[in-house]
Amino acid sequence: MFSKNKINRLIVCIALSCFAIPGARAAEAIKIGLVTALSGQSALAGEAITRGLTVAIDEINASGGLLGGRKIELVRRDDEANPTKGVTAARELIYKEKVAVLFGGLDTPVSVAIVRLANQEKVPFMGPWAAGTAITQNGASPNFAFRVSAVDELVDKGMLAYAQKTFKASKPGMILVNNAWGESNEKGLSAALAAKGIQSAGSEKFEANDVDVVPQLTRLKLAGADVLLLVGNVGPAAQVVKSLDRMGWKVPVVSHWGPAGGRFSELAGPSAKRVHFVQTYSFFGKQSAVGERVVRELKAKYPDIKGVDDITPAVGVANAYDAMHLAALAISKAGSLDGDAVRQGFYRIDRYEGLIKTYVKPFSPEVHDALSENDYVWAYFNDNRILPVAGGN
Repeated sequence: MFSKNKINRLIVCIALSCFAIPGARAAEAIKIGLVTALSGQSALAGEAITRGLTVAIDEINASGGLLGGRKIELVRRDDEANPTKGVTAARELIYKEKVAVLFGGLDTPVSVAIVRLANQEKVPFMGPWAAGTAITQNGASPNFAFRVSAVDELVDKGMLAYAQKTFKASKPGMILVNNAWGESNEKGLSAALAAKGIQSAGSEKFEANDVDVVPQLTRLKLAGADVLLLVGNVGPAAQVVKSLDRMGWKVPVVSHWGPAGGRFSELAGPSAKRVHFVQTYSFFGKQSAVGERVVRELKAKYPDIKGVDDITPAVGVANAYDAMHLAALAISKAGSLDGDAVRQGFYRIDRYEGLIKTYVKPFSPEVHDALSENDYVWAYFNDNRILPVAGGN
């Protein structure tokens, strides 16, 4: 038999346990998922995205978290730049980890595949890198895919305008990776050329694992290309540059931002610096108060970052940082982690003073991309440093 005192203590313990359960639930972390390339030639970009997210998450947690004090936890998976592996990773994060928002990574084919799943399962997707137009303009209603990054159809207009302004291009040739990202840009570049009444020297494709692109480049040279418009990630883009060196053809190269994703200058060699590519942000030059704070936090958290030279690729950090803060605001506006409520929370964001810019009503049911062509800058490699091109804004 229990004594009266033991019974009283038992009652108190049970009562305290009952009160502790809601508190424990309230303290559960809000999981944010990331599927990106964390290995291979583009691993540097995957790490940059991770760092941008982590610094933003640290700021949010330090200011009290979300939804009454719940901390944010980042859960990552490596997609190895493979759509099938990306979807498998996304399924795990959605079904097992129960992530509130799923961040995609570098490659358009991977992101397009993941977005289908996100729309199906009504989980908000946020893209901090992959630029394929179809990622956000995917035909779904409702559409759960958002992005803080470049957009192919806008970049394509910018590439052509930059080639004309900087290199006096009159007959550009297209050299594009043979996948969904290349197809997206072929459409965008063709439309941009047609809008300006410019005749292309042709469009050539190469495979992601090609080590010799001389035949394709030779056809463009014979067709009279005076500038090359390049679309390809780190390794493939480096092979294009090395093939140009083998030909001795010193044609200007205006590129999408694929080369910024990893060891491009190492793989392409000295001619890497001849490639001018688009970016959404640079840590060089005078920074805003937000930029100065982010640089301080990066230096404090990551010992390998001694200065802005070491924050590379900058777009991975900057896009992910702003995207995470915008996602947090959407969750706060929603007041819950319900996927559809968070989706609508993105539309209710009024203003956010970010790293890349001050966002004013960045999302609407019709527009799921927070950045425009006015937010792009142009850059090049100087050794391993990504530097802005003077006058290239």
